[in-house]
Amino acid sequence: MDVLISPLTAADVEPVAALARQVWQHTYTSIISQQQIDFMLAQRYSPQLLLAELNKPDIWWDKLTLDGQLAGFISCFLTGAASEMKLDKLYVDPQRQRMGLGARLVDHVVARARAAGCQTLMLAVNKGNEQAIAAYRKQGFTVREAVCVDIGDGFVMDDFIMARSLLTHAAGS
Repeated sequence: MDVLISPLTAADVEPVAALARQVWQHTYTSIISQQQIDFMLAQRYSPQLLLAELNKPDIWWDKLTLDGQLAGFISCFLTGAASEMKLDKLYVDPQRQRMGLGARLVDHVVARARAAGCQTLMLAVNKGNEQAIAAYRKQGFTVREAVCVDIGDGFVMDDFIMARSLLTHAAGS
């Protein structure tokens, strides 16, 4: 099993958007409506947005390939809060979940956050995404707060904000 994590390139934009749709269809159809899935995918994974984010120095996108095939991706950024990075997106192909690939992606972001001098890594996860919440707990994250954010068109993100201290040697670090 050859696993490689590398920066996303312009050539990866379409495959990443397709993988995002695949993961969202697999994960979220029992949690949110199809209309909200379509709205959020259009809002977050348009080729123009992804290409623009690839050119921003304060947003990092990386892909994970397994034996040369795209199997997952992450994005993260500095939040502007003192010493904090946000793991904004972490998705693994549903056919390749439970192989430790998500943990490798978290470890990658932890290393980036520590290199940037961050003391905390945080993320938002849908309250109904029990599999992801359990995986994040295994990686040392705890719930910091519950939020419900209006994202437009009558939709909300009903999330837990989870955080992990980077000052300790918690799981996966």
